[in-house]
Amino acid sequence: MCWACEEAERERIWGLVDIISTGQMPAGYTADDLRAMGLPQPGELVREEQPDGTILIRQLAPQKPEPKNAFVCDSPE
Repeated sequence: MCWACEEAERERIWGLVDIISTGQMPAGYTADDLRAMGLPQPGELVREEQPDGTILIRQLAPQKPEPKNAFVCDSPE
């Protein structure tokens, strides 16, 4: 792939990440499309604006599922 094509691909991916960071699904894409490209789903990114105007986009850590049958004993023994 030529340098110009690689640059265009990076710009396209960055545009998708920017849209996803707002919590929206990019138009024309499905969740499966994003997974196939290795991109996060809407809601998995946090977008923060710094005091100097810089925008930071961070991916949230996956949450561990709670055990379905967690045993909790309130007995003192």
